[in-house]
Amino acid sequence: MKNKEIREMTDAELTAKVVDFKREKLNLKIQSRTGQLEKTARVREVRRDIARCLTEIAARKANAEVK
Repeated sequence: MKNKEIREMTDAELTAKVVDFKREKLNLKIQSRTGQLEKTARVREVRRDIARCLTEIAARKANAEVK
């Protein structure tokens, strides 16, 4: 997911996306432990997507407090 796409989302969409990514991360972790994971790089992508979304949420909160 690109930063531009994340910036265009609303706050509700961002929080829903974080929940979806965390659920996907859990599923990938389970697949990894059972030896069923084919795309190991996806774990890294999901982890970074979660961080991007959380960073944008924090930035919006900081901007809201300043104004």
